[in-house]
Amino acid sequence: MEWLYERYYRELYVYVYGLCKSTALTEDILQETYLKAFTALKDSHTNMRAWLYRVAHNLCLNALKREERFAPEVLTERPLPDEPGSMEEPLQLLLRDEEHRRLWKALLQLDAQKRELLLLQYFGGFGQKEIAAFLHLTPENVRVQAHRAKKELRKKLESDQC
Repeated sequence: MEWLYERYYRELYVYVYGLCKSTALTEDILQETYLKAFTALKDSHTNMRAWLYRVAHNLCLNALKREERFAPEVLTERPLPDEPGSMEEPLQLLLRDEEHRRLWKALLQLDAQKRELLLLQYFGGFGQKEIAAFLHLTPENVRVQAHRAKKELRKKLESDQC
């Protein structure tokens, strides 16, 4: 289980933070996700990574509903946890230059479904078929929505809305 935590914590952190935009809520959700993994996930499970994403996704949606946090917020918190032994802030590691900061800010301005799709694709490294199964869409629909999301993201970046 330690391997599971070390392997997926950072990518799950980025994914959940991208959905809920709160460091404290992200940490709570991940703590509960790994607690569920330690108590319920069998070692023989065929896709532990997808299971962790599904649990984190569901916990995030439940928390957002409870806290009514659907309104967009300005990015004011660090999107990544501290790494032991790291001399730089995690935010600086992920977002080293202004273009990356602008990209992250533009991504957070997308509607929830487009943002989640891009987070799964680029930060989670999932393929279209995996994302389709995860979001209960067809692979073609994922392809079209990803194209639209990237187009909208590009427009935001080009119009300097970020």
